[in-house]
Amino acid sequence: MQLQLPEPSLDAQSASRALHQRIASDIEASSGWISFARYMEQVLYAPGLGYYSGGAAKLGKDGDFTTAPEITPLFGATLAHVAAGLMEQSAPRIMEFGAGTGKLAFDILTELKSAGIPVESYQIVDLSGELRARQEETLRDFPEVSWLDRMPASFSGVVVGNEVLDAMPVHLVVKTETGWMERGVGLSGGRFVFADQPCDAGLVVQIPEADALPLGYLTEVHPVASGFMRSLAAMLGTGAAILIDYGFPAHEYYLDQRGEGTLMCHYRHHSHPDPFYLPGLQDVTAHVDFTAMVRAAIDGGLDLLGYTTQAAFLLDAGIGDLLLRTSPEDQLRYLKQANAMQKLISPAEMGELFKVLVVGRNTSLPGNFARNDRSHRL
Repeated sequence: MQLQLPEPSLDAQSASRALHQRIASDIEASSGWISFARYMEQVLYAPGLGYYSGGAAKLGKDGDFTTAPEITPLFGATLAHVAAGLMEQSAPRIMEFGAGTGKLAFDILTELKSAGIPVESYQIVDLSGELRARQEETLRDFPEVSWLDRMPASFSGVVVGNEVLDAMPVHLVVKTETGWMERGVGLSGGRFVFADQPCDAGLVVQIPEADALPLGYLTEVHPVASGFMRSLAAMLGTGAAILIDYGFPAHEYYLDQRGEGTLMCHYRHHSHPDPFYLPGLQDVTAHVDFTAMVRAAIDGGLDLLGYTTQAAFLLDAGIGDLLLRTSPEDQLRYLKQANAMQKLISPAEMGELFKVLVVGRNTSLPGNFARNDRSHRL
């Protein structure tokens, strides 16, 4: 398939070729095959060359995709009030994973400051050097912000992760006549190609009724993200983690009709299915299996505090009240904010596909979140 996508700069093409060669060498050194998770890890995070560790602009109108904080400050302001209630039960500290441009941190801290709610520290864990530079500029007026290179051993307070789980490497598995195989990456004529090898039985365990799925069924499994959830559980003392991402519970994720998986790539606001296109210059993501995430969190000793759609979560958290701080009589400003909010909550936009998972220890969400809770669907 020939993709009709914008042409990258010569420097970007050169960086992509360097990463291609690096991965090709890895494949050759690994007897001609690596897992797709290993491939995805390198195209996203290879030092200096990966999508999140290189220098390409990624977010906003000049990047490859737009996240909720980029759409409207109402998103961060709403999360700030949820975080405030959780900090009252734990500690006045926030930790954000994958902070993007820093816009979400800026909006959360701005809202908390205007509400007179103190934050002792706001720590950011981010693997992207280029994005960290943007974050430092965005957050220069907030001395409570600091950056970490890795997850600390312990933390009490509120953890935030917006579109973090979907960027974690996934393994691909496919059902064949001889059983489940793992679909990895090989080389043919110097090009990356999919190649299958016998599958580790542990990869298929989380797929409900795997034996009943049709031949040729291809899907992702998420041991890396599950490992992150277990590490999060080991780190978190008293507090809660709010994780927002697109995905499904397992019984919806592994449906017959989703037989080609959910893998998707984003390049200059174009979505397409080819993960081998311009390695290092495009985002590669998969939808989240929230059942697997909850299972890992509970195995690590955390409690499931809530699971619902982004729309229900934001509405229950009071985003409508925050919108009304802009007077409807100020039509231009109000309509701009109302249209942005609509993108966040509309079922046709982000409202239904994006979910919010809250897990924690010795904390709870306010009772008004119970009315739209979907934890029973996990």
